[in-house]
Amino acid sequence: MVASPGGFAGKVLRVDLSTGQISTHQTYERHGHWLGGTGLGYQVLWEEVPAGTGPFDPANKLVFATGALAGTGAPCNGRIAVTTIFPTCWPKPLVGSGHMGGQFAARLKYAGYDAIIVQGRADRPVWLFIRDARVELRDAAHLWGSGIRRATLEISREMGAGCAVAAIGQAGEKLAPMAVVATGLSHTAGGVGGVMGAKNLKAIGVQGGGGVRIAGDKGEWERLIKFHLSILGANNQHVAPSFASPQAEYRHPGSRWLGEPGRRWGAAQPPIEITGDLHDPNRIAFRSNSAVFWLGESLWERTVRGNGCTACPIRCHTIIKVPGMAAKYGIGETAQNTCVGLVFGARFFKELPGGRQGPAALEASMLGMHLADDLGVWCNYGQLQRDLIKLYYGGLLKAKLGSAEYASIPWRKYEAGDPEFLLDFLPRVGLRRGELGQVLGQGAAGLFDQWSIPEEDWAGDHATAYWKMGHPKHHANEDDGQCGVIINTQYNRDACCHSHTNFIRNGLPLEVQKRLAAEIWGSPDAVDGIGAYTPMNEYKARRARWSLVRKELHDSLGLCNWMGPWVASPLQSRGYRGDDSLESRLYSLATGREIDREGLDRIGERIFTLHRALTLRDMGQLDLRGQHDRMPPWIFEDPAGAPPFSPGAIRMDRADMSLALDLFYQVMGWDRATGAPTRETYARLGMTEVGQALARDKLVPGETA
Repeated sequence: MVASPGGFAGKVLRVDLSTGQISTHQTYERHGHWLGGTGLGYQVLWEEVPAGTGPFDPANKLVFATGALAGTGAPCNGRIAVTTIFPTCWPKPLVGSGHMGGQFAARLKYAGYDAIIVQGRADRPVWLFIRDARVELRDAAHLWGSGIRRATLEISREMGAGCAVAAIGQAGEKLAPMAVVATGLSHTAGGVGGVMGAKNLKAIGVQGGGGVRIAGDKGEWERLIKFHLSILGANNQHVAPSFASPQAEYRHPGSRWLGEPGRRWGAAQPPIEITGDLHDPNRIAFRSNSAVFWLGESLWERTVRGNGCTACPIRCHTIIKVPGMAAKYGIGETAQNTCVGLVFGARFFKELPGGRQGPAALEASMLGMHLADDLGVWCNYGQLQRDLIKLYYGGLLKAKLGSAEYASIPWRKYEAGDPEFLLDFLPRVGLRRGELGQVLGQGAAGLFDQWSIPEEDWAGDHATAYWKMGHPKHHANEDDGQCGVIINTQYNRDACCHSHTNFIRNGLPLEVQKRLAAEIWGSPDAVDGIGAYTPMNEYKARRARWSLVRKELHDSLGLCNWMGPWVASPLQSRGYRGDDSLESRLYSLATGREIDREGLDRIGERIFTLHRALTLRDMGQLDLRGQHDRMPPWIFEDPAGAPPFSPGAIRMDRADMSLALDLFYQVMGWDRATGAPTRETYARLGMTEVGQALARDKLVPGETA
């Protein structure tokens, strides 16, 4: 047996719902090569889930996996990856992960487990009770049919203080591919709720009385944590504030660092005014206000406080209070969320009275948060909302739905921007009611399959932001030119990668970003200004590789890729440098197993390559370049006709993007013709057996005869 290092809890919990059998095995002995999180999830799917398994088949597995840094004092460590055969991937389900924050990852570690592998299917609704060594499957008949809020409340009452609950709503029970698993009410893992529902698993409740051992020197660990806090910025690692201040050399109006001294949380009891030093690590939580960023300045007076995840001072989930919501709509007057989840309801409307930051938008957002986070409906990074707009205003819904169902939907309220429309619409999707609910509950796949709408109608339209395989773009060419495009070609869902955009959007002037880029990626030409794109070069390919590797490292270590990496900082005294070795330093101290930046990045590359291998195996297709790494036509078009590389244009050039893939495959060690890893690359990464298995299926370049 291999001794478990620090950082890891030491055990993986396996729950077979078909037999009721519960067992454990050692984490590091079997999974240490993969760190945890997505790495552990990909490993389980590679070793245990046969190619061709459907997302709702009992043979599919659902892997909730923390990482070595989850539950420690490392900032932003609250993430858990939920990996499975992803049900919204079209036209063929492939590997994917949802990711959620909150307290669930830490509580699972404190109970003594690094991961839960869920397999099989229960013959009745159950929920999983975990309290340290006591693990039981309990009847969930009284919870089935209820929303996430009630399920969370009932399980919390049964377990007592200090528990964390991950649950599905009615959308998951109805096997909607567009369903989430949620913890802490607003922290959701998108696209995996239906897999949990197919297994008749309503929820997991976890409570732990243990801790996480730090193997390295405790004084050095404490110093590193304090250093990490000193280089944190605001939400999305924005390191320059949005306002002018004598304490900050630079400002940027698009920054998410909004907490200007003199602002106040007006709905707090009593109201709290933001004061003090901008760079005080004890006041980091005052820097960000997601509600203000998305819904406007008036939300300062609606702000109760920030909320967030284990050991994260950013507190990106803003709690807001809107009196009168109960009387008008029958929902609570407080809600919390962040980013697209915060404006979930408002984004369904093409127009709203008062605009995107008016009272109607606020009420629609409140309704969206309450309904979606209770029913367990995923927005697919806004694709669901954009789909509805295109379907309705393009006349497709009237053509596709039966006349009775179409007439039963309050379209006048929809056209008027009346938030009350959501009280009718969202339950249709969450409960899969009628043809509209059945189709939209599948995501874009339902449009293409059930309604025979050509994918090209979506991929050719700027307004849909649709990318490929049933999913939208996620920080693509509009943010980061060729680097953003490359990243969006690689996954089987939206890329969900922020490594690149957190640097590009950090608020520092371009000349400072270029200076840092030269130090990190070897040339200032690794970075362009937004809308000031230059032709592709090797250094951009290196940065794309680095961004994807860091995403997988964060998802495997339990760190938040939405807040990291931390390669730029607010500190003028450091020349605005962050620390590109921070992840490896944290891992080394936590586990007691020394590894440098290059060594940890190599593990991240191995994890990312295993994702690629799973995609190859399950597609049964060697030509990933042509069949998987696709780009939508709209990125090569400019509505105003501006040519590529002209000032302000985000339009890409086809020949240049072909070169971009060539260079990216080259730095990855993949075959340029197919985009598939070579035998040599598998061997270099310690994955010889993976390469051999794929070679037997003629899925390694040069071995297809």
